[in-house]
Amino acid sequence: MPVSSVSSESPALLVLAHLRWDFVFQRPQHLMTRAAHSRAVYYIEEPIFGEFDDHLRQRRDESGVTVCTPYVRVGFSPAESQARTARLLAGLVEAEGLGTYDLWVYTPMELPVAAELNPRVVVYDCMDELANFKGAPPELRSREQALFRRADLVFTGGQRLYEAKIEQHPSVHAFPSSVEVGHFAQARQAPADPADQAALARPRLGFYGVIDERFDIALIGELARRRPEWQLVMLGPVVKIAPEDLPRAANLHYLGMKTYGELPAYLAHWDVALLPFAINAATEFISPTKTPEYLAAGVPVVSTGIRDVIRPYGDLDLARIADGVDAFEAACAAALAEIGTPAGEERRARADRYLSTLSWDRTWGEMRDLIAQAASRRSYAAQGQPFSYVAGHDD
Repeated sequence: MPVSSVSSESPALLVLAHLRWDFVFQRPQHLMTRAAHSRAVYYIEEPIFGEFDDHLRQRRDESGVTVCTPYVRVGFSPAESQARTARLLAGLVEAEGLGTYDLWVYTPMELPVAAELNPRVVVYDCMDELANFKGAPPELRSREQALFRRADLVFTGGQRLYEAKIEQHPSVHAFPSSVEVGHFAQARQAPADPADQAALARPRLGFYGVIDERFDIALIGELARRRPEWQLVMLGPVVKIAPEDLPRAANLHYLGMKTYGELPAYLAHWDVALLPFAINAATEFISPTKTPEYLAAGVPVVSTGIRDVIRPYGDLDLARIADGVDAFEAACAAALAEIGTPAGEERRARADRYLSTLSWDRTWGEMRDLIAQAASRRSYAAQGQPFSYVAGHDD
């Protein structure tokens, strides 16, 4: 039986994304910056529509990723607009001389823009159950089924998503949120307190991330009311929530969006880090990247009962899990009381041991190997030969 040898060549990677590259730095950015170390990566954003001729703008990010933004003339049907975008992508492949390339898809809605592409391998990185989000197009589920039929590999952003997708494709692999431990461990080196929170009293309980329908605004509002001595610091963009619907209080501080590089300095001066997610359809499948990031910063974590936080972080007693304002308030108070105690130091040490098993480098390496396997399977299938893979090679 032939044994594959992974090619030393690294085909380009075309990424169909639903998130702007310069939005919150999260899973796509972590993975694609690593992919760019060994191959050309073209990160294709959703189109911008306007009164102009169709064209594709490209810029090289400092990470090495080429960010591509389609500009498409407004006024056409969704199907025609996607067909026009598809022609722009076909032009990109031709202009860049991409004879062999892989396709990485984040959003099934954009699958039609790949109609003119002929990739070596198709990967669906299912980082969220997008169909459960507010305002999701009704055809998203049928597009996902079409993507399942075309994809060679399906990666999921968490264990709960894996359980939901495992029966829908023959090659589904769970890759929960990982972490750059060294980056967030900078919070333990006493960096200067950022100017916009330096004047706030202590204790401080903080959250960073997108503030949208997944965020439990009622919980945060009531927590602020009950505990006026606690300063609640909220970092991140507000999306799909009207500003007037956000809770307001003297001890509730919305400091806006921060860069990935700024986060450790904020964390360094928080006493507790929060995951105040609502329990609803939009949060059923999430695997918050910030859970291991908070822990890497050495900050105690309190979360609502999100499945991929409970397992493993709650089950391992690395984070406190509490639903309802009474329990959440009590968990925050317990976390504050544990700061500086032997129990708190022991919890932090256990978290550090667990985090030592995680890294985005490792995650990408495992994904890369699976892509190499899929490419070899296709190659051997085309030759009518059986295939066997030996792990541990680089592509």
